[in-house]
Amino acid sequence: MKKEALNACLAAGLVCSLGVGLSMRPVYAHHSFAMYDQNQKKTLTGKLTRYIPGSNHAQLIFEVLGADGKPTIGTDGKPVVWGVETASAAAMARRGLSPKTFPNGSVFTVTFFPLRDGRPFGAMTGEFVKCGAAMPPGGCTKDTGEVLEIENN
Repeated sequence: MKKEALNACLAAGLVCSLGVGLSMRPVYAHHSFAMYDQNQKKTLTGKLTRYIPGSNHAQLIFEVLGADGKPTIGTDGKPVVWGVETASAAAMARRGLSPKTFPNGSVFTVTFFPLRDGRPFGAMTGEFVKCGAAMPPGGCTKDTGEVLEIENN
């Protein structure tokens, strides 16, 4: 008798679990933008060192360039490296942007909200200007490069 009661409880629990699981709408996990200082915008020009496609956000990792097109060197004697997150790789692909759009060594200027904690990373906002493989005379600006429509959503 106890075995039958236990089996009946397990079956009822399984049916309830399946019912709840099947009736729920999909939930899409996404982080808050609270970690970014949205009261401050930063604009940097850099040379792409790595493009990381992602399901929630793609990331562009780059060495910061000075006005002369040379890497900015930090106090540790190494090039200063920053990163920005963009829209998802899928959203970017819908706009015709892919890893081929961003080959390593591409020079670009990006505007972003930096992290509040000071780490060298941010969330892209505003213009993204792609300038090719070398720094154009006068810098990488919308007048010397191609403005790409990239949103971070």
